[in-house]
Amino acid sequence: MPALNIGIILGSTRQGRLSPQVGEWVKGIADQRGDGNYEIVDIADFKLPLLGEADASEQAGRWNDKLNALDGFVFIVAEYNHSITGALKNALDYAREAWNNKAAGIVSYGSVGGARAAEHLRGILGELSIADVRIHPALSLFTDFENGQTFKPAELHLTNVNGMLDQVIAWSGALKTLR
Repeated sequence: MPALNIGIILGSTRQGRLSPQVGEWVKGIADQRGDGNYEIVDIADFKLPLLGEADASEQAGRWNDKLNALDGFVFIVAEYNHSITGALKNALDYAREAWNNKAAGIVSYGSVGGARAAEHLRGILGELSIADVRIHPALSLFTDFENGQTFKPAELHLTNVNGMLDQVIAWSGALKTLR
């Protein structure tokens, strides 16, 4: 089987966001494994307007093309008001079939490790027929980010990221047989 393509989706678009730091860290770990093709997918690059508020045929087409080219996902999820960002929810809603029968891992961050956002995301992923894996690296704004700005993860997270990626690769390969 050819190498699987896994998108590391940055789930925040605001100025000053922390998701690019976390995403690059995950990608660095993933690239060392040699078991897939990993790439950062920044939803900000797709300039998706709020669903239904403007003609976004071009943006939605590019977004769906990108998702169709991927076999699985790792969502980098910031917790905003006990949930995922509005930008991530909007991006999830812009596709349907492109998500189906694929696997996803979640790396979250926030005051309680982004756990509430991750749980909200799991419900949405289920509706989109995305199989989310169990292992979930949860990063604390208090201990894994210096001054809430600079990402400095604790060493213990490396084990969880690798465990999550093991599951994402295994499940993505199994689910590819359904597509």
